[in-house]
Amino acid sequence: MKPTLIILFIFTGYALLSCKGKNTETTQVVPEVKVVVAGQKTIPVFTEYVGQVYGQSDVEIRPRAEGWIKSLNFKEGSHVQRGQLLYVIQDDELRDREQAAAAQLAEANILLVKAKADLDRVKPLAEMNALSKRDLDAAQASYDAQQQAVSSAGATLNNARTQLSYSRITAPLDGIIGVSKVQVGDYVNKGIGQQPINTISSVGAMRVRFSISENDYLKFKEKMTYQTAKELEVSFVLNDGTPFPETGKLDFTNREIDPTTGSLLVQAVVANRSGLLRPGQYVKVRFKADEIQNAVLVPQEAINQMQNVYMAFVVNDSSKINPRPVKAGVRSGSNWVITEGIKPGEKLALVGNTFIKPGMTIKPVMTPYSYDSTSTK
Repeated sequence: MKPTLIILFIFTGYALLSCKGKNTETTQVVPEVKVVVAGQKTIPVFTEYVGQVYGQSDVEIRPRAEGWIKSLNFKEGSHVQRGQLLYVIQDDELRDREQAAAAQLAEANILLVKAKADLDRVKPLAEMNALSKRDLDAAQASYDAQQQAVSSAGATLNNARTQLSYSRITAPLDGIIGVSKVQVGDYVNKGIGQQPINTISSVGAMRVRFSISENDYLKFKEKMTYQTAKELEVSFVLNDGTPFPETGKLDFTNREIDPTTGSLLVQAVVANRSGLLRPGQYVKVRFKADEIQNAVLVPQEAINQMQNVYMAFVVNDSSKINPRPVKAGVRSGSNWVITEGIKPGEKLALVGNTFIKPGMTIKPVMTPYSYDSTSTK
């Protein structure tokens, strides 16, 4: 091959490689990035506490007589009715006392009849001066004393019957009875400090009690009137995370702040028509505590959080990315409330895993986004 032809081939190949390299260097990939618009609306702010459920009435059953338990006449955990027999305590001694009191009353009544007959005989004789006035006064005094003896014996008998009735423990209200603390053959006694042997809970409307901090109390006091607080709708979340299907109302607050915990006890009431709530259950109590006027909202995906620093990627009219530090407030569902750094209507990039440099040009892909989720806390 001629030298001139070889040089021509080399020059041509070099020119082609140079052109290809130049085109590679000048080609720039413009990534597609999802973009949303910052929203603005007034949103409610909800607060949440942990509460415990109590029955409408929780009545402790305590024995008022001493003795051994003879029988249990109910099924634990079942519904009982007012007046239903629950426990029977051995009553032999109490029955003996009742019979003795009844005999004493009968004797007193017999003596009263005798005293009355004696008085009736003495009166006409005293009027005829056949007997002295002293004999009449003695007969009258004996009759009066015997009347008091009858009254005393009657009171003793009533007390013995009352004590005997304590050996039969009945339900004081309709409700669900718990697990018995005693069984047949156990000895129970009465008196102050005696532990309850069972509890009956009325499961109509339920009470839910929870504690709020003193700071929260002062905030609520500043923003709410008594009437506003009474009209608040209170919702509940069960332990498995499911919402309870009924709402309740705030009922009362305790008269004092607990000095040991710095908290105030609050009670809400819910109808519990479903019967799902049981005494002792724990639930989350949730109600509207405030609202934010004209809050600026952005999706959580639009904010890059590193410790306490929040960064948004703002897209300008030239489709360039500009990182901007912002201040985030409370969360509203899946959104952040931005208190500083973002204005309503500004475009924000949902960067995700896309590699982005400050000042980089992107291809915005406008993504429709709804800010209707306003469950803020």
